[in-house]
Parts: sequence; C-alpha cells; structure tokens
Amino acid sequence: MQEKEQAAIESQLKSIYHIEKLALTSPIIKGYDFNSNPLNYDLLLQSYLTTGLQASNFAQAVEEINHMIKWKGEPTEENAEPRCTIFLGYTSNMVSCGLREIIRYLVEHKMVDVLVTTAGGIEEDLIKCFKPFYLGDFNVDDKELRRNGVNRIGNMFVPSENYCVFEDWIMPIFKEMYEEQKAGKGIYTPSKMIRKLGEKINNPESIYYWAWKNDIPVFCPAITDGAIGDMLFFNSYKCEDFILDIIADIREINRISLKAVRTGVIILGGGVVKHHIMNSNIWRNGADYGVFINTGVMYDGSDSGATPSEAISWGKMKMQGEYTKIFCEASLIFPLIVAQTFVKNFEEARKIKQKI
Repeated sequence: MQEKEQAAIESQLKSIYHIEKLALTSPIIKGYDFNSNPLNYDLLLQSYLTTGLQASNFAQAVEEINHMIKWKGEPTEENAEPRCTIFLGYTSNMVSCGLREIIRYLVEHKMVDVLVTTAGGIEEDLIKCFKPFYLGDFNVDDKELRRNGVNRIGNMFVPSENYCVFEDWIMPIFKEMYEEQKAGKGIYTPSKMIRKLGEKINNPESIYYWAWKNDIPVFCPAITDGAIGDMLFFNSYKCEDFILDIIADIREINRISLKAVRTGVIILGGGVVKHHIMNSNIWRNGADYGVFINTGVMYDGSDSGATPSEAISWGKMKMQGEYTKIFCEASLIFPLIVAQTFVKNFEEARKIKQKI
C-alpha cells in the first residue's frame, strides 16, 4: 500500500512539475569553474545565469537590458525616435556614491533616453563639480560629526561647507530664471531648470551637463525635497511670485511614454523615482522591459518593494512584458550590469566602425 501511495505521489509531482520537460528546457545549475586557465571575467559573469539565486537574476537583467539596447537601435533620418525608449531612474544615494560616474557615462554616450531622480540626485552631482565627498564609515559618532560640520550618507561623509559653495553658485541662477519669467520669456519646469543647471555647470564630469548637451530630459517630481528645495525656499523671500511648474513636466513624461514604440525601464531603488517612471507607462498599457534593483520586500505594501509582476495589475508592465528584479544594493551590482550590456555593445559597435 505504501509503495502504491508513493508511486501515486511521484506521478502527481511529475505531472505538476513536468520533470521530463524541465530536463529538456531548463539549464542545469552550475557555477564557474576557477580551474579554468586563464581566468575569464566575461565567462565568469555569463555563468551567473546557471548559478541560481540572485546571480541568475543578474544574468536575466543583463538579457533584458540587451533586449532594450537591441530594439533601441540607431536613429535614422526616417526614424528619428528610438524604437525602444529607455528610462533610467535612480535615487539620490546613487549619485552620492560612485555610481554617479557610471550614470554620467550612460548619459554622455546617449545610451538612455529619459532620466528620473530625486532632488539629491540633482544637487549632489552639481556639488561634486565644486567639492568632493569622502569615504567614511557606517559606525561613527554622529554627534561628533555634527560638531565638526560633517554630514553622513551611510559610509560617505559630506562637509557642510559643500552646501555653502552650492548656494553661492545656484542663487544667482534662480535670480536669472525669475527675471526671465518676469520678462515674459516663459515659466520654468523642474526639467527645464535642470537643463539650465546642466548648461551653467559647464563641466563634463556632471551627469546634467551631458543631459543638457545631448538633449536628454531629466524629471524630478520631488524637486523641493533636498538642498535645492532649501535654496528655493530662501529665494522665495526675494522672489515671492517665482513659479516652478510641475504639471507641465508630468504632461511631458507621459507624452514621451505615449509616443514610444517600446519602453524599457531600469530603476535603481524605489520611492517616487520608481513610481514616477512606472506611472508614466500606464498611459501606454505598460512597459515592455523592466529591470529593478532594490532591497525592498512586498509585504509592507509599498511601491518600493512591490514585485514587477504587481505592476502588471496596474498596467505599468505589459502582460507579455519581460522583467527582472534583483534583490541587491545597486552600487554593488549595477557597474557589472553596465559592463555586460551598454559598455560591451558600445565597444563592439566601435570596433565595427573602426574596421569600416
């Protein structure tokens, strides 16, 4: 009797999980063999696909982004718009850390089409053009830092002096913007303001210098939530009727999404950045491709931790869309993803052009 029951259970499991089909269609779990000589970093990263756990999610993210790049293609006279519009979203800590240089690379070489970030993601890029941030420690005496005029972002230290330099630079620009408004030259939106700041900074180390130069729009729906907001607050006492129109920006990002042939989203972190990009894709019944990198979980009901599949229920991801989430802190994994996608494609294209 026990043998019959066991056979019945095995038969049922085989039916449920289609073991024969699994063996034919699914890769076998296998990691990189370091006995290989010489060490090949490209093959090492490719082996992540069959490693399992978050390593395989990394490999899937590489595949998704390569799909975005493939569909994006090179603009032509007949088709000036990309066939896949790539949205890149990132929270301010991504600019606080060394991912700033990687984001700048993507913008410099026109590898992405739309940026969405927070106020800190704008100001910290600009501040770094004047003053550096420093590597510190997660475990320090924060009271002592306060006494010495040092602010802490995780294990990064930012002297308060940096913000004084930033204030001296940005306040005259706000005044110039106000004078343009009073002269009837139009009302600024946050994206137009960021474009102006990118032009004014005139520094190729800056993300927003390249965004201005390459005409890549940058949206910041929470523009007042940071040092820029503090400066706008100060400015409001001198220019009480200065206007920053956020409604025009939501119209613009939704317009970009609506007219896109396909959309791909790459989002580092969560919060307003993630929601703003995904919400704009509602108007086209969802994004075609999605790569999400964050450490959030879905059990608190937050959008930050929501799974990509949850976005399908809202129409933010297409039902037939391709998506991957990597549970990881982005500074650790995003440089490797960029190396295996944007950089590799860029270098291969450059070699082909050189041969021609």
